[in-house]
Amino acid sequence: MKRTGFTLIELLVVIAVIVVLLAILLPALRAARQQAKAVACGSNLKQLSLALTAYEQDNGTFPHGFNDALPLVMTEPPGGYPGVHTHDLQGWWWFHFLANVLEENFGDETILWCPSRTVKDPLLKANVLCGNYGVNRAICKDAAGITGVIGGEFVGTPLGLNQIRRPAETLLIIDSGYSLISWRGASNAPGPFFDNPMREGAFYVPGLAVNNQRLLEGSISLGCKRDAIDGRHPNKSINVGFADGHISRVKADDLFVEETDGNYGNRSPLWRPK
Repeated sequence: MKRTGFTLIELLVVIAVIVVLLAILLPALRAARQQAKAVACGSNLKQLSLALTAYEQDNGTFPHGFNDALPLVMTEPPGGYPGVHTHDLQGWWWFHFLANVLEENFGDETILWCPSRTVKDPLLKANVLCGNYGVNRAICKDAAGITGVIGGEFVGTPLGLNQIRRPAETLLIIDSGYSLISWRGASNAPGPFFDNPMREGAFYVPGLAVNNQRLLEGSISLGCKRDAIDGRHPNKSINVGFADGHISRVKADDLFVEETDGNYGNRSPLWRPK
């Protein structure tokens, strides 16, 4: 008599083989997906870097990182004020100055949003200012506006390329916990790390080892924990756009700024243009 089906043993063997194959393939598929997102993130940064460079060529300086100074404070930026008004300052951010160059809105799934971001807090998840890309405040300085700081290292006229002696080594825009970033967010320097205390918990470089210490100290928001501690890209790497326009992926800890003889100095790549 002919058999018309599989025996129970044969079915169990087939299922076992499928399970083994899935166990082998899933990590590879997950790694490939992460790599694809990292490449897409690098593409976003390349376009933003080109837009920042085009702005500098037209205006002689890079845009302000944040500007709430008159008369701009009286004018709503393209797409409206981003962020949460109780936590984020209202004004023009660096990407608003690029509107004519980018020729697109700033909504979800545009080049302003990192495809690998992992912020979980609902108030942060829908906020373009948190968990995407940040410009180096040492180059794209803040304007001294009504709610801004009157003086300081990161306030004043933004730099032009002619003021950056080593543009191929100087950070311009990177994967960031907040839309603004500086060497203080990549160091173990004592706080405050950021001028805006309501957003201090989003001011970090993803995947940096010192973030573990800062999380324990309470200076990184729990909603940003995975992004800050685990990082976004394979091997805790981040994408970096340099002032000369090229993009590179580097280890997050390569950006760490450590204390030397009581001072916090540069490492390569450079946070402070010199």
